Amino acid sequence: MVSANGRPVNANDGSIYAKAAFRLIPILFFSYILAYLDRVNVGFAKLQMCSDLGLSETAYGTGAGIFFIGYLIFEIPSNIILAKTGARVWIGRIMITWGIIALLQVFVVDEGTFYLLRFLLGVAEAGFFPGIILYLTYWFPAEYRARMVAWFMTAIAVAGVIGGPISGWILHSTDGYSGMPGWRWLFLLEGFPSIVMGMVVLFYLDNSPKEASWLSSEEKEMLSKRAAIEESERLAQGTASHSVRAAFRNPKVWIFSLIYFAIVLGLYGISFWLPQIIKETITPDEKAIGWISAIPWSFAAAAMVVNGIHSDRTGERKWHIAAPCIAASAAFAVSAMHSVTGWSGIITLCIATAGIMSALSCFWSMPSGILAGTAAAAGIALINSFGNTAGYVSPELVGIIRDATGHSMTPVLYLFSISLLTAALLVLLISRKQTNGKQT
Repeated sequence: MVSANGRPVNANDGSIYAKAAFRLIPILFFSYILAYLDRVNVGFAKLQMCSDLGLSETAYGTGAGIFFIGYLIFEIPSNIILAKTGARVWIGRIMITWGIIALLQVFVVDEGTFYLLRFLLGVAEAGFFPGIILYLTYWFPAEYRARMVAWFMTAIAVAGVIGGPISGWILHSTDGYSGMPGWRWLFLLEGFPSIVMGMVVLFYLDNSPKEASWLSSEEKEMLSKRAAIEESERLAQGTASHSVRAAFRNPKVWIFSLIYFAIVLGLYGISFWLPQIIKETITPDEKAIGWISAIPWSFAAAAMVVNGIHSDRTGERKWHIAAPCIAASAAFAVSAMHSVTGWSGIITLCIATAGIMSALSCFWSMPSGILAGTAAAAGIALINSFGNTAGYVSPELVGIIRDATGHSMTPVLYLFSISLLTAALLVLLISRKQTNGKQT
């Protein structure tokens, strides 16, 4: 019996990887839900916070995006530390720290404190996502990786599905309780679970298969040996960078960074502005906004898992990223038309969100195929940190455009359309076909 990449496998391998997935993915999945929720719940807080504090659209966009400046500065060193100290302690530390900063946002009183705490939140969370992507390479080989990343990243969509209704309910139900506005309660109530989860990670997560007490000796050996063989093969074939310097000098790392930037620009357009779009086109009711905002993320959750599984089964990567980007680009362009408003606009945003998340479900299988050793920690962090600067650029640009155009979303949606089309073209322009996360 052989795997999709032609490597011989034991018939029992699948059950061992399933065992590892059932143990690891749920805790990583739930942790990422909390991370993403604490990152983007400012989009719901905006519905009350801006008027309470007198913040302009530009000021909100700057505050929402400045998170990614702190994220960018500390991302690479954080991931290198994780590679040396292990995921358990470092991921646990990250979660506890960001939970504390998320709670402190209750004390925002003006632009300055808003910017400061958003920046510190980015510093605190830096290294979490690329750390998990690196961590998954310790456990799962290329032919399993896209579906594992898809299951993990479905947390973004689930955060939208459950986070929207919860955030809307908190805003509506707690507003004025104990003399505190609903947006402050939102930061308070949604920050605390991250601290608790960080403590759980400290006691639950295993750094590698060798440390997993829930695996037999044979299972530990198989998982460790398989990961080592895959890394050695990439290095022997000359397709993988191993050192930090090599990762920075690899032109494909920078191409992947640009692709990720273009996709993330659209992702945070949805994440930070969807509640506002619903408020302006369908209803101002905060609870209703929460429930309606869950619809696009529900579609995205299903689409990205299906796309990731199909990509792993076929071994094809490029079109599983490019085609969803093209679909998202077309959907954004249609949603920008003046005749497409209200619920028809939500339908197009469902397609756009599903396309973005489907592309992301397969994206990380590509760079992991050209990086190994220390380069994997540095390269994955570089791609993620550079790409996530779009998280700063996106809300900043949207805020400026909306202030300059009388709060119009039309040019903004065209911007996202162009960005996703650019991502698709960059994927298709990568010269060498990628199979099972590996250059051939």
